[in-house]
Amino acid sequence: MTTDSTGTPRTIAEYLDQLRAALRGADPALIQDALYDAEEHLRAELAEQPGRSEADMLARVVGSYGAPEEVAEIYRDQEVKIQRAMRPPLPPKRRSTVGRFFGVAADPRTYSALFYMLLSLATGVFYFAWATTGISLSFGLAVLIIGIPFIVLFFGSVRVLSLVEGRMVESMLGVRMPRRPSFSTRGMSLWKRIGTMFSDPRSWSTLFYMLMMLPLGIVYFTFTVTLIAVSLAFTLAPLIKLVAVASGIHDTCDDGPAWVCNGVLWLDGWPGSFVLCILGVLLLFTTLHIVRGLGHMHGLMAKHLLVTGTAKE
Repeated sequence: MTTDSTGTPRTIAEYLDQLRAALRGADPALIQDALYDAEEHLRAELAEQPGRSEADMLARVVGSYGAPEEVAEIYRDQEVKIQRAMRPPLPPKRRSTVGRFFGVAADPRTYSALFYMLLSLATGVFYFAWATTGISLSFGLAVLIIGIPFIVLFFGSVRVLSLVEGRMVESMLGVRMPRRPSFSTRGMSLWKRIGTMFSDPRSWSTLFYMLMMLPLGIVYFTFTVTLIAVSLAFTLAPLIKLVAVASGIHDTCDDGPAWVCNGVLWLDGWPGSFVLCILGVLLLFTTLHIVRGLGHMHGLMAKHLLVTGTAKE
């Protein structure tokens, strides 16, 4: 990297490289936001002074905007404050195994992850339909004049949807996601913007993520709804038994092996209903643990596919 004797970068690319180096070890989403903000600011300064070179502009801007190391420190401090303000209050840590098992119900992240699992089917259908329709029309219209504008608009929409999905992942699953696009287009010509959009690996990994969300959404939704329905049905077994007794309904077993009939009649009794209730409660809390774990794993996968910084660590 070429710098002057004072260490001041002479080009915007050098400034961004120094900023990326100063942020090494930080969250990839934070790095993407910081690089985007810095590039937007520097290119805006350069556009306002068309007669000034990048080196002269940077020598002046470093004093006001800050050197890369100073900007990196500011972003690190701001990130700590923002995360403290946005993070929901966590329940007190429980030392016993029983306390940790049942304490999942007091964790706000559990219910936000549960909501994301249920919502993933709808978002998965939308993402898959959007991606497949856009890809099909892009290939179909490629031979026409309107093909290139359509492809550009489609990939632009993919970038917007990646930010929308990132906000959902961060707010529901608690995984830090970027709040800025992967790169700035300020000062770029139209053809350079198009080339950068197609050469950006995150454009393609985002498309892959959108296609993958349909099967994942089906699995998440089916798994969550099935386990919750079964656990609630088991938990309410004594109430169902009480309603059946009050209505004069009794199960009989006239067909099948004797051991099967004995099992059915035992489950129809009060002892069996209370055993099912206990199993339902255990299954419900186990489901909450699994859902929270799946949400965290999905958030990490989304970060790997949607965040540019992960490719530059």
